[in-house]
Amino acid sequence: MNNHPNRGKSNPASNPSPEQIRAAREQANLTQTAAAAVIYCSLTGWQQWDAGTRRMHPAFWELFNIKVKALNAQ
Repeated sequence: MNNHPNRGKSNPASNPSPEQIRAAREQANLTQTAAAAVIYCSLTGWQQWDAGTRRMHPAFWELFNIKVKALNAQ
């Protein structure tokens, strides 16, 4: 399964870096708990993405950005 975005090194650009994740969350003025709630994931999952111990799937990254943009438009 080397073509899976969270496995192997075939396409590392598709996964956001921990720095990108943290910066986007902080720019949206969200705590880790609030950011996790935006995309319906666990706090532990978000903490692992922020810390860089687990890579965020590109679909979650895209969903987070879409929803934050929608929240800011309200």
